[in-house]
Order: sequence, then C-alpha cells, then structure tokens
Amino acid sequence: MAAANRSIRAQGKDYLWILLFLIIFINGFESGGYQASLWSIGQTYDLSITSMGIFAAVELLADMLAPILLGNWVDRVGKGKSMLIALALQVVSALFVLLTQARELFVGGMFVLGLTTSTLQFTAIAALVDAYPATGGKRIGYLTSMYALGAVVSPLVVSFYLGLGISWRALFVFLALGSAIAFLGIRMVGTDPREKAPSRDMGSSTGKFVLSAILLLCVIMCIYVGFENGFAFFVDTLFTDVLNASTGKLALSLYWAVMIPSRMLVGHNAKHADKILLGSVIAIPLVAILMALTSNSTVVMLLVVPLGLASGAIYPSVLSIMIPFAGERTATATGMITAATGIGGFALTALTGFMADQWGMQMALVVLSAFFVISIAAVLRLRAMLAR
Repeated sequence: MAAANRSIRAQGKDYLWILLFLIIFINGFESGGYQASLWSIGQTYDLSITSMGIFAAVELLADMLAPILLGNWVDRVGKGKSMLIALALQVVSALFVLLTQARELFVGGMFVLGLTTSTLQFTAIAALVDAYPATGGKRIGYLTSMYALGAVVSPLVVSFYLGLGISWRALFVFLALGSAIAFLGIRMVGTDPREKAPSRDMGSSTGKFVLSAILLLCVIMCIYVGFENGFAFFVDTLFTDVLNASTGKLALSLYWAVMIPSRMLVGHNAKHADKILLGSVIAIPLVAILMALTSNSTVVMLLVVPLGLASGAIYPSVLSIMIPFAGERTATATGMITAATGIGGFALTALTGFMADQWGMQMALVVLSAFFVISIAAVLRLRAMLAR
C-alpha cells in the first residue's frame, strides 16, 4: 500500500516543491519580520542597542545549534516526518511568543523558533535536492528566492500594522498560520522523489562527500550571514539614529527585494556559481564601506540595491557548489552549512550591536566588511577544487 501511494504521488500532480517553497517563504517572513520589529521590541522591553543585538542573537544561536543537535536525527527519522514535527513545534512556539509578556519567556520562545526554522531550512533544502535530482540546481535558486520574498513582504506588513497601532506580536499570528498550512500540505503529499537522478554534473549529488569543500562553503556562509544579519537587524537603527531618516524599513525591504532576481539568475546559471560567488564576496565589502563613508540617507538607500544583489547571489551559489561535493549526504552537508549560518549570525549580530554602541553603526559596517577577506580566499580555493 505504501509503495502504491508513493507511485500515485510520483505520477499525479506535483505539489511538493510548492510546499517546500512555502516553508522557506515562511522562514524569510519570520526573519524579515523579526528584523523589522526589533526596534519596537526594544521599546517594549526598554533595551539598549547592545541588548537588542543579544535579543536578535538568541534566535540565531538556536539556528546554529539545530543542525548540530538534530542533523543525525533528521537522517534517522526522515525528512518528511522531521519537517512535520518541526512545523508543529513552530506553531506552538509562535503562539507561545504571541501570548507571553515576560522578557525571559519571550527569549525562550524565540530560541525554540530558531531551532524549528533552522531545522526546516536545512531539511527543506535537502528534501528538494533529493526529490528533484535532475533539476535541483535550478530549483535551489527559486527556493532561496522564496526566503528573500518572505523577508521583503514582512517589513512592509509589519510597518503597515504598526502604523495602525497593532502590536508587533501580530507577526507571530502570521507565522503560526503559515506553518499550520505547510504542516497539512506536507502530511498530504509526502516527500518521495519526483525525478530520476541524472549523471553527475553541477545539478546532481552522485559523487563523494568532500569534507574540505563543505567546510570552505561553511566559512563563506558563516561570514555572509553574519554580515547579512548585522546589517538587516540594524539598518532601521542606522537610518533612524544615524541618518535621521524614517525610511529604514523601506531600505530593509529593498535589500531583500533585489535578492529575488539575483537568486533566480543564479539558479539559471548554476554552472557559473563559482564565478558569481567570487564577484559577490568582493562586491559586498566594497559597497558596505561606501555606505559607511556617507551620511546621506538617499545615497545609502541607493547603495542598498547593489548590496542586495550581491548578497542575494551568495546562498544559491553556495548550495549549487555544494551539490557535487555532498555525495549522498545532502542532509549532512546542508546541515553543516546551516549550522555555519547560525554561528555567523549569532556571533556577528551580537558583535554588531556591541560595536554600534561603542563606535557607531557606520564603523560597525566597516569591521563586518573586513571578514570578507577570508571569504575571498575560501572561494579561490573552491574554484581550484572544482577545476580538478
């Protein structure tokens, strides 16, 4: 009976990719919404900028721990079942954060949300690669675009309902509803493969697991996500407190918006992912330093566009490069990369808040940019490995 059900799913209409896209969209919506809400949360709990950085870093700490603690569990339980459990926990923890008023309980709820969103992130990516071995490289570009789309929409939604006097906690109502819909969908369609695996190329994972290459990709993602979160969580503060402008949430949405076409283009040009990645890790620090050198809010807003384009290209490029190095251990590889994003997000977001308090947001951007020297070296090494 189980085999028959799998056959029916494979031959009928395919909804799995839509649900995986929805899960990543929800993750992006939560991330962008939390970033856009951080200033309001800080007002509610009377937080300094350093404390706001710590509040943001708690969820990112959980992002780091989830793949380390749960990666083997996902492989044992299976991607479909583990996503169902994570989605159920996400609904419960979102409702908990919505209802609690205590600062400590709020932080605890955000930690659990970090665990669930991180687990869903690396599991959904691995499920996509396994279910669509022939078109996984191209679909990754679209999948990561969904994260950016969610992060674009949420600051606009947050800004709208905050303007109506509705609490920032409404974010967690949307999160709970979206997670519940994804739970029901995955339960109905399953996660069985939809395509046959092709011969080995940039879009299929049929070779050996190359640990050194995966670790280099982890380094790149650690630094990139650390910068991304450091910028995204504090861009509203930069515009409000430094540039004396009220357009910080618009800048955040613009930053995520330009990532969407960037990630789609990477998906369509996966065979050039290494070249795109090198250009991105060079462009990001250059643009960020230009931002730090001006106090004109209009100029900074314009610079958000190239910064978002370069930032958007990194995630799908890293995942495309990962596929030929992951072998059959896609969950392990994506889990390691996700753990690295959590490390970078936790450490550099907290560091950004500290540096902004000590030396100002613009100097904090300069320091964050310096880490990309390491990324450039890592990409050059990866290109040499791919050329073999």
